[in-house]
Amino acid sequence: MRIYKEFLFEAAHFLPSAPQGHPNSRIHGHSFRARIVIDGEPSPETGYVFHFDDLAAAIADAHDALDHRLLNEVEGLEAPTLERISIWLWNRLENRVPGLAEIHVSRDSCHEGCIYRGPRTPTRLAAE
Repeated sequence: MRIYKEFLFEAAHFLPSAPQGHPNSRIHGHSFRARIVIDGEPSPETGYVFHFDDLAAAIADAHDALDHRLLNEVEGLEAPTLERISIWLWNRLENRVPGLAEIHVSRDSCHEGCIYRGPRTPTRLAAE
């Protein structure tokens, strides 16, 4: 079974790899949506896979680190693509959220997004 919680954040960024003169090379902003997905079975005692209040608490500091920021100034996001934001969130949450299965980061207005399922390990590669 999978559960998820979404949060929104507003942030600016620029892409250092974009060619000079390209709009992405200049500072611009987006409304981002992040979805944190947890895989597990409901506890027989509580009926929860993971309590949503606990999930909200786990993601609160990540939200604060991203919301209304210039993402290029956030440690680890010097080149803030959707892919790198997804990995950054995973690394921030993996030890706080048992059963973390996926991180989705999207820009709804652009109809673009990224789904990250964690680092590829030899065990995961064999299963694919």
